[in-house]
Amino acid sequence: MTIAVEPVSTAPARAERLVTPAGIEVWAVHSQVVPVAAMSFIFEGGASQDPMDRPGTAQMMAQLLDEGAGPYPSDAYQEKLAEAAIELSFNAGQDSISGGLRTLTRNLDEAIGLTRLALVEPRFDEEAITRVRAQTSAGIRYQQNDPGVRATRTFFATAFPDHIYGLPNAGTLESVEAITRDDLVAAHGRLIARDNLKVAVVGALDEAQIIALVDGVFGDLPATAQITEPPAATLAGLGTRKVVDLDVPQSVIRFGMNGIGWRDPDFIPAFVLNHMLGGGVFTSRLFQEVREKRGLAYSVGTGLVSLRGAAMTWGFTATKNERVAEALEVIAGEIDKLKAQGPNEEELTKAKAYLTGSYPLAFDTSTKIAQQLAQIAFEGLGIDYIARRNALVSAVSHDDVMRAAERVLGDGRMLVVVAGRPEGLAGD
Repeated sequence: MTIAVEPVSTAPARAERLVTPAGIEVWAVHSQVVPVAAMSFIFEGGASQDPMDRPGTAQMMAQLLDEGAGPYPSDAYQEKLAEAAIELSFNAGQDSISGGLRTLTRNLDEAIGLTRLALVEPRFDEEAITRVRAQTSAGIRYQQNDPGVRATRTFFATAFPDHIYGLPNAGTLESVEAITRDDLVAAHGRLIARDNLKVAVVGALDEAQIIALVDGVFGDLPATAQITEPPAATLAGLGTRKVVDLDVPQSVIRFGMNGIGWRDPDFIPAFVLNHMLGGGVFTSRLFQEVREKRGLAYSVGTGLVSLRGAAMTWGFTATKNERVAEALEVIAGEIDKLKAQGPNEEELTKAKAYLTGSYPLAFDTSTKIAQQLAQIAFEGLGIDYIARRNALVSAVSHDDVMRAAERVLGDGRMLVVVAGRPEGLAGD
C-alpha cells in the first residue's frame, strides 16, 4: 500500500536535538499536519568498507535487511509491512548505509518492531541471498551494453585505480557470485552499530514517542562499529581520454577533475561556481554553449561529488559520434574561460538568487526534511546549517568564486571517458 506524500509546513530550521537513554542523538521536527512520521538514518561506512575482492557486499547486505528478519521469512516480513502500510527501505552508498521509514502514527509500535528486526535480527536466508544475487547479476549483465553505465564505471575505475572507489557499488559478476552468507553477516556486524549512526525524525510525534521510536529501533544494536577511514585519493588520469568501444550512434561522455568536499570551507563558493558552470541546467554556461547555441547535446551538466576519501567535480553529456570532439572542445573552453575571467556580476547575482530561492523546495515533505537533516548530520555541518545555509550562499563574492575556481578547475586538465565510437577521438 502506498501512502500519499503529505505537505509539511513546519520550518526545518526548528529542528531540535534530543539524546535518548541509549545515548543516540536524534534531530527532530514536530509537525501535526497529518498523522504520519518519517525517519531517516545513516550509518557511516558503506561500499568503501567492502573487501577489494568482494565489491558489492555492503549493497547486497543492505538489500537483504528487509528480506526476512526475526521470526519472519521474506514473504511474511513483507506482508507485515504491507498490512500496516509501513514504508521501509535501505541502501548502500560509497560511504554510508542509509535507510528510511514512513508510517502512520497509529502504527508506530508495529513500525518500531519491524524496523528493529530488520536492523538487529536480519535472517540472511540462503533463499533470499540466492534471489538477490540473481537479481543483482541480471542487472549487471543488462548494463554491460548500456553506454551510460559503461562510461561511469570506466570513469571511476580510471580515476581511482587500486582504490575501493574505483569498484562498482553493486559489485562485478565475479564478486557477486563469490559473496557468501558469512560475508554478509560480517558486514552487518561491522557496519550496523550505534556510534556511527545519524538519525532524523519528522512528524506528528511528541518527544516521548520520538525517543521510543529511536531507542526501540536502534537501542539493541552493538555500541561500536568496526569501520576504517577510506584512504585519501585524488583523481588519476587527468589530461587523458579513454574510449570504451561500443557500437552505438551516440557517444556518452563523462568528464571530471578534483573537487571540494562538503566539509571544506570553500564548498559553498564551489557550489555556486558549479551552478554557473553546469549545475544550473537551463541557465548554466555549458547548457547554453553546448545545447542552446550549438545543438550538440540534449543535456549537459556538472555536479560536485563529496566522498570521505575524495572529492571531484564531474560532468556528463551525450552527442553524436561525429560531434564528440567538438563538444569536448566547447566544454574545455568554457571551463578555461570561467577560471580565467570568473562570472560577471549579473551571472553571480542570478546564481545566488536561484540557489537561495529554490532551497525550501528540498523541505516540502516530511520525508525530504528527514533526509536532509540526516545528511547534514552525516556531513557534520551542524543542526543550525539549514538556518545558516542561504546566508552563506548570499555572502559568496566574486573573489570567493575565483578562489574556488583555482582549487576546483586547476589547470583545466580533465579525465574524459567516452563510451561509443567517437570520430576523430582516440583514447590514451
